[in-house]
Amino acid sequence: MVTYSSYSLCLSLLLAISIFIHPSNATTNSTFQPSDLVKEVCNQTSNFTFCVDSLYSDPRTPHADRYVLAYVSFGSAYRHADATLHYIAMLLNNNVSEPQNRFLQRCSSDYTKAFSKLQEAYGDLDSETFYSLAKLAGIAASSANDCQAAFNGTTSPLTTMNKNLKGLCEICVVVSKLFTEP
Repeated sequence: MVTYSSYSLCLSLLLAISIFIHPSNATTNSTFQPSDLVKEVCNQTSNFTFCVDSLYSDPRTPHADRYVLAYVSFGSAYRHADATLHYIAMLLNNNVSEPQNRFLQRCSSDYTKAFSKLQEAYGDLDSETFYSLAKLAGIAASSANDCQAAFNGTTSPLTTMNKNLKGLCEICVVVSKLFTEP
């Protein structure tokens, strides 16, 4: 009987402590400050919050130098383009209308180009060839714009993905400038 009471007391204490030390309290701390490098980069983008959230989705970011931040940003854009390509393929496998099919085929081509350019940029990072990074990221962003334009003002199932790729590529362009501008 004593063991049951001790167990019950320990369980109650553990529950009480867990209420006060909930993981969400640590992640929503209002005193969070991005690193100086992340602030420098994100202040040059059109959406500071998107930039910070995107970069900090990778655990390497808090202590990243410009090289690691380049891998983080280009890797994020690369993965996003790849995921969008898979999503487009899934949509094409469903029964979509003829115009939707045409628009999605165009987007598939656009995202294949974006994916290829981001893959090339990643290879350039590996070989420490930095001069073309911004151009490659710009081409990938233009591909997302082209995909959005393919829908000719009709509702696109890819609007959010296009917007996000453009935002990620914008981050890549700014990070690229850390290597090419004094």
